[in-house]
Amino acid sequence: MPVPPHARGYASFGGTIGRTSADSTPEWTYPPTAPAGAPNIVVVLVDDMGYSDIGPFGSEIQTPTLDRLAADGVRLSNYHTTPLCSPSRAALLTGINSHRAGFGFVANADPGYPGLRLELADDVLTLPEILRENGYATYAIGKWHLVRDATMNPSAHRDSWPTQRGFDRYYGSLEGLNSFYYPNQLVSDSSVVDVEEYPEGYYLTDDLTDKALSYIKDLRAHDAEKPFFLYFAHVAMHGPLQAKAEDQAKYRGRYAEGWDELRRRRFAEQLAQGLFPPGTAQKPRNTEPGYEAAEWDSLSADEQRRYAKYMEVYAGMVDSIDQSLGRIVDLLEDLGELDNTIIVFTSDNGGTAEGGPEGTRSYFAEFAHIDDPDWIGDVPHDEDLIGTAKLGVHYPRGWGQASNTPFRFYKGQTFAGGVRVPLVVSWPKGLPRNGSDSGIRHEYAYVTDLAPTLLELAGLDRPSVRNGLPAKEFDGVSAAELLRDPAAPTRHTEQYSEMTGHRGFYRDGWKLLSLHEAGTDPDAPSWQLFDVRADPTELHDLSAQYPDKAAELAAAWDESAWNNTVFPLLTRADLFRRRPEEARFTSPVRLLPGTPTLERYRSQRLIAFRDFTITADLTGAHRTAAESGADTAVAGYRTGDEGVLVAHGDPLGGYLLYAENGEVVLGFNSYGRYASARAPLPAGTREITVRATVRPHLRWDFVVEADGVPVAELPEQVQLVGMAPWTGISVGVDARGPVSWELRERRGTFRYTGTLRAVTYTPGPIHVPQRTIDEVEREAEYVAE
Repeated sequence: MPVPPHARGYASFGGTIGRTSADSTPEWTYPPTAPAGAPNIVVVLVDDMGYSDIGPFGSEIQTPTLDRLAADGVRLSNYHTTPLCSPSRAALLTGINSHRAGFGFVANADPGYPGLRLELADDVLTLPEILRENGYATYAIGKWHLVRDATMNPSAHRDSWPTQRGFDRYYGSLEGLNSFYYPNQLVSDSSVVDVEEYPEGYYLTDDLTDKALSYIKDLRAHDAEKPFFLYFAHVAMHGPLQAKAEDQAKYRGRYAEGWDELRRRRFAEQLAQGLFPPGTAQKPRNTEPGYEAAEWDSLSADEQRRYAKYMEVYAGMVDSIDQSLGRIVDLLEDLGELDNTIIVFTSDNGGTAEGGPEGTRSYFAEFAHIDDPDWIGDVPHDEDLIGTAKLGVHYPRGWGQASNTPFRFYKGQTFAGGVRVPLVVSWPKGLPRNGSDSGIRHEYAYVTDLAPTLLELAGLDRPSVRNGLPAKEFDGVSAAELLRDPAAPTRHTEQYSEMTGHRGFYRDGWKLLSLHEAGTDPDAPSWQLFDVRADPTELHDLSAQYPDKAAELAAAWDESAWNNTVFPLLTRADLFRRRPEEARFTSPVRLLPGTPTLERYRSQRLIAFRDFTITADLTGAHRTAAESGADTAVAGYRTGDEGVLVAHGDPLGGYLLYAENGEVVLGFNSYGRYASARAPLPAGTREITVRATVRPHLRWDFVVEADGVPVAELPEQVQLVGMAPWTGISVGVDARGPVSWELRERRGTFRYTGTLRAVTYTPGPIHVPQRTIDEVEREAEYVAE
């Protein structure tokens, strides 16, 4: 009997339907499957690592895994990326130019223009979405930074979170940076991991690697053939620099000769490896104001010793990344899948200058504009603590220039130091090397080329639609032929770049560059012209010699900028504009015991640049044996109650309120310098209040009250601004990173034992000039690159 025409639910069914199964034919539908023999794909992306920091690109740092992969694979010596991390990640994962993908800057602003959406749009396909549509399992590990900070909290939409952009599983940090010992927040799939205390010996890179290995093992336990895509985006090498003691120890004393000698040696090794043609000259030390690196021999012996320690930590972190990759390679070998796995290793941008000329002793203190000449943010500044969990440091920018050997400038600028980074590709089955092939490719390639290249190598198609919308086409082009054939020319013949007013345009070996100075017109570039075929280190400005070529490329930049939604060019103040709806983040909030640690940005909005009040309500119900289990009202604090009432922050800066030994204690950590005030706490106290009042020069005065009576003061504390406190607010416990090391070592996370009904934050007015806020936030968010 035929199906009645009005019956619902059968229209798309390909079998036959009768009244019973005896006269019906079944049909099954299946998810997409990958082509037989499709390769696994592993993309390892490192943060803020320059051109010369791994062995295959001239480094003395031990990278045996990368040495091995490069020896049998391909190195692209002329590979470029964007100057900052969110734009590079967007371009890598979409194959689309960063502005057109919505990421003309890092995901720590919201100015309200198409090229600065700072979240991926609905018509932007990602590489994991394409691969999943082609039958791949897809995993993301590590730093994401493609979510605006205002949407990192659990109540926000997750449209730009990893599992909504094509990844089956995700584990890592949505932030642009993190502590390696006490991450402020980790996310598993689409949920925050509710961590109170990290285990002894915890190190973030190891945790991320463990999770990556578990995903692969889990897949193979259930499916022996399904190919996978692993996107491993390291939080390293972004500051704060922190390395395990055993990794630092490998490099003890290795950098005593300084950054000038390191640059000389690395460049000599690069020439010996054939990364540059004979006769190439290295850029002398940067001397431009704000970018300059001191001559190493001009430093005092104390400065040289301390600065060398920073580089020992940095080298230990690079070493740790190679160890991480080695564990993944070992697993692939154990599974018999290494030969048919495409492995890509690269960096999101060049080495950074954000450590300044002397290095940051306390990472976030750089943004507090501390005008005290005797200020040291991490007192005591014990050099043995550099690189440990107790300090959040970054190297002096002389090491950043060494990282970028042989180029000029740094992360953030469009010159080669900011955008030319190492790229290693290994695929023994699909990219075999012959005896005459050195494995080095000198042709131009760009970050948008990675997605189309990987799809072509894997023999996969790209859908034309996403969520019912026509998907934006790739801007990148496949470099598959370039990888296969050392004689093949590049297909990527021109490329614009722009970042915070810095500009660049490449066409057929010519490069036009402009360095934007803060406070000047962003639409008035001062162009420099280079023939990078003859001058790959951008030493000789030819703009006066070839004015027509400079004008041609300037016009091409302008046309490309319009086509890629680069305009409008923003002043710094406009760049850091926030949408009006964020005002709700400064409304009072009542936090109950057991509330998971409040997200970092949400927490910071309650206190940044303003007066604020914290009220701990100690009333509630308490059950005692003498009352036969009955619930009774409790008057408040009882002698013997102890523990943390509220904590906000970690070793990089924060504050906490706790009771101990019959006293109430307010502890304040000014970027590593700790102070406290304490007073007896009367039995029966129902309410403890902390009042913070803004003072000149970015300071706070604190008063602690018990039932409205002032009992303690802590005046003239340096405000926590920019991105501090890094860890959010916890109620009834000092979760994750300790605000006070001494207290953590004595009492652990010190959970409160008495009755705590709630903690209420009441933000007051801002009392800091808008100019100061703009300046501080500009510098602080710039670090999130």
